Amino acid sequence: RLLYLLQQETSSTELRTECAVVLGSLAMGTENNVKSLLDCHIIPALLQGLLSPDLKFIEACLRCLRTIFISPVTPEDLLYTDSTVISHLMALLSRSRYTQEYICQIFSHCCKGPDHQTILFNHGAVQNIAHLLVSTSYKVRMQALKCFSVLAFENPQVSMTLVNVSVDGELLPQIFVKMLQRDKPIEMQLTSAKCLTSMCRAGAIRTDDPCIVLKTLPCLVRMCSKDRLLEERVEGAETLAYLIETDVELQRMASITDHLIVMLADYFKYPSSVSAITDIKRLDHDLKHAHELRQAAFKLYASLGANDEDIRKKIIETENMMDRIVNGLSESSIKVRLAAVRCLHSLSRSVQQLRTSFQDHAVWKPLMKVLQNAPNEILVVASSTLCNLLLEFSPSKEPILESGAIELLCSLTQSENLALRVNGIWALMNMAFQAEQKIKSDILRGLSTEQLFQLLSDSDVNVLMKTLGLLRNLLSTRPHIDHIMSTHGKQIMQAVTLILEGEHNIEVKEQTLCILANIADGTTAKELIMTNDDILQKIKYYMSHSNAKLQLAAMFCISNLIWNEEEGSQERQDKLRDMGIVDILHKLSQSSDPNLCDK
Repeated sequence: RLLYLLQQETSSTELRTECAVVLGSLAMGTENNVKSLLDCHIIPALLQGLLSPDLKFIEACLRCLRTIFISPVTPEDLLYTDSTVISHLMALLSRSRYTQEYICQIFSHCCKGPDHQTILFNHGAVQNIAHLLVSTSYKVRMQALKCFSVLAFENPQVSMTLVNVSVDGELLPQIFVKMLQRDKPIEMQLTSAKCLTSMCRAGAIRTDDPCIVLKTLPCLVRMCSKDRLLEERVEGAETLAYLIETDVELQRMASITDHLIVMLADYFKYPSSVSAITDIKRLDHDLKHAHELRQAAFKLYASLGANDEDIRKKIIETENMMDRIVNGLSESSIKVRLAAVRCLHSLSRSVQQLRTSFQDHAVWKPLMKVLQNAPNEILVVASSTLCNLLLEFSPSKEPILESGAIELLCSLTQSENLALRVNGIWALMNMAFQAEQKIKSDILRGLSTEQLFQLLSDSDVNVLMKTLGLLRNLLSTRPHIDHIMSTHGKQIMQAVTLILEGEHNIEVKEQTLCILANIADGTTAKELIMTNDDILQKIKYYMSHSNAKLQLAAMFCISNLIWNEEEGSQERQDKLRDMGIVDILHKLSQSSDPNLCDK
């Protein structure tokens, strides 16, 4: 009925305005209220109302639209179904401070992802909203700032534009810095820090710019402190994690600001023990945010420890840190699990920690558990961590093998997801390095020859390089070389031929020639090369190649075939002499490259 009255041209403007106000009040209720209003097609009716000449009625419609759009049950796309709506809203921005506040709030709630950002950007959002940052109304300034924080998030195009926009002769970054100051409301400090963070990550502001180093970073660290609200601490830590994620200097700076590493340990202490019954409300609030706090702390620890060994050491020495990560790996919340795995991955880059803390806490156990049927997002990070735990100097290598890792990794190499294929084969490569023969045989059995060929013909060069690395590690130490070549010789020689004939880059061909050199080092395996004229011709061809790396690798093959003290060396030398290898060696001994000349 209210909607009917609102839409009647014959109703007086006062009546239509009152209808919009009452509908807005209903929308403030439960999510079901909003659903019922959406089912009655309230949005088209209110958008239609915006065409009225009466400002009071327009403001009432906008206020109601704002309340509906900030509800989680409202699909954002409803704002974009008709392209004239955005243009009309931009035009209404100049009408009053209320239209400014509500429209900015609608935009910042409905801008989800790059498509929405582009639509708003192309409709002149930056130019139309920029001057609102210096409005006399705090609410308008705040909503405009929020708009910029969602427009610029992970968006280089918007970020690069913002850097050069000025309002009343002042550039936007300078305006954002003023809004960061300690005397401003927290919400404003946080949101302007987010704007500057997005601009920095997009490359629009340098990471060593004073506005980042002296203003944004310290402001975000302040947001992590105990006297901030839980919501603010979550947002502060997540934004800081994003700001410093890829820059080692910022990581070092953050790690020594206000004892941040110790301060974050407090994020794990919620919900705190409840004494009086009056605290039930607080407990409820704490419980709601406890997951988010842990997730934020893990993310920030992961960013802090991404590159610097000393920072990692400090993180691990923080009270019960390893236990917290291990617990995080088995939490019910998938977001916390993902953040904990990220944190573990970051710390697993440290050789020192792999040998000590990771061993003391048997981190591999929960990690192997996480790898069982996890979503891809978690699998990618968890399998990367496993790669590090399987390095030859890591004491976790043995127990991981015993817990069925080979099967698991072989199955990852068949994934549709490229990152998982790379990690699966990479982990097997690390596992095969200086391993005993049984492990190598298990890997070959687990992979199957078909899968090996599949990987060697993978379109991604990373997968190919890691597969060659695996083969090279499998074919090391004589007894192993001979054993593997006696069972898989024919297929491996086929694979080598295939790659040397294919269109591949220098690194790929070099790895392949190194594999041949390893085969040439075997006792019985040598024969597979000596009886294969095609391969011998290829080695000869690469000795005269224009690239010195390939020439050196080809010469390795030759030198491994001709050791005097090995049985049959005379026959092999004669055959190679007949092929003209000696002539090429004479020519290479005159080379200007000292390495080639030497060899």
